[in-house]
Amino acid sequence: MNGLVINLTHSVDDVDRTSVAIVVAGASVASSQKTTVFLSSEGTRLAAKGVAETLHEEGFAPMSELVDSYIEAGGTFLVCSPCAKKRGIGEDDLIEGASIVGGATLVALLADGASSLSF
Repeated sequence: MNGLVINLTHSVDDVDRTSVAIVVAGASVASSQKTTVFLSSEGTRLAAKGVAETLHEEGFAPMSELVDSYIEAGGTFLVCSPCAKKRGIGEDDLIEGASIVGGATLVALLADGASSLSF
């Protein structure tokens, strides 16, 4: 597979770190890399409808634009199942391009040769 998996553990609690992660994800997918953002812990909130529209870190494009560009370029979001459940986020709450998965999905991507970054 190769490609890149970005593990993002933040969202509304650290918009600066979240912005950097999504900018890197956008650059990766724009460079023709298969790119997946794995949202865990507080990062899961980014996959909920309407959340990206509330986030904007100075010096970056608005989060909604970063997320939309990433998805339009072919990037995907995988949302940690127990993390989403803890936060009351279900499949019907997710933005386009996001799906709830178990940890085995992340392990399979990494075992298939994807590089990884964590934010």
